[in-house]
Amino acid sequence: MTLEQLVVFVAVAEREHLTRAAEALHLTPSAVSSAIRKLEDFYSVTLFDRVGRGIVLTAEGRVFLDEARATLARVRSAERVLGELGGLERGALSVFASQTIASYWLPQVLMRFHARYPGIELRLSIGNTVAVAEAVAGGEAELGYIEGTLDNPLLAKRHLTDDALMVVVAPGHPLADGRPVTPGELARQAAFVLREEGSGTRFEFEHAMAGFGIAPADLNVVMVLPSNEAVLSAVRSGHAATAISGAVAAPWLASGELKRVNFDLPSRAFQLLSHRERHLSKAASELVAFSLASQPDEPGAGPPRAGGVCSTAT
Repeated sequence: MTLEQLVVFVAVAEREHLTRAAEALHLTPSAVSSAIRKLEDFYSVTLFDRVGRGIVLTAEGRVFLDEARATLARVRSAERVLGELGGLERGALSVFASQTIASYWLPQVLMRFHARYPGIELRLSIGNTVAVAEAVAGGEAELGYIEGTLDNPLLAKRHLTDDALMVVVAPGHPLADGRPVTPGELARQAAFVLREEGSGTRFEFEHAMAGFGIAPADLNVVMVLPSNEAVLSAVRSGHAATAISGAVAAPWLASGELKRVNFDLPSRAFQLLSHRERHLSKAASELVAFSLASQPDEPGAGPPRAGGVCSTAT
């Protein structure tokens, strides 16, 4: 068994498609098929069933997928350790972030980090808060950036900054007139378009409304969409409301295409996640320092170049 075969197997298993796996790995479909066939033949086990024109994991394949992922995670850990020997002159750092912080807070921090350490490859993946936490807990990412509350004993959390949540509607909506709105009125008069379950924005909004005595089940949620942009587009074109980060809504509010409802929501925290029991690479520790010291709206923000940044590791 080779590492290349493990990489190929995981890529095919996650996509359940030979051609798409081949494209992701920059290999030919025949090379991918050959790697899978050699694994199956050598160990006399069937990892995939060919169903119609597609493939699906067998029961044995599902068991092996967990082992293959764990092995590749250890390989990535070994690569990080070797990269440290170069004094941050080379290496790679995997980061996961939820949508709002990935779009409106994190990019400037990452660009400042890249300017200081151009040899470190930054790999950013975007998902909702639950997906980010799972990636850090599982070792797929060293660091995670999320909005809102999270309770996972495996993960250490560091506060970065606060983000204002607000309710917005189209200009013609009855709640767009600027008069103060009570929680009960909001629940009665607004049909909501919200992000999916697992989104930090949705969790914080529902948690805040529960604090006002409005259960999530009492909210009239008429549509669930997977991105902030889709949610705001739906609200702009219809008669619904949504809860959203002020940073996300700012351009729409400035243009007059959306109006803020006169209803106060608690702010939520942007937080940095790391695994309590996993070693943070030197690159990750340095990015932690950048994240804690940087305020993206202040042009020279960033940590000092001197040592001490590794003290932020858990």
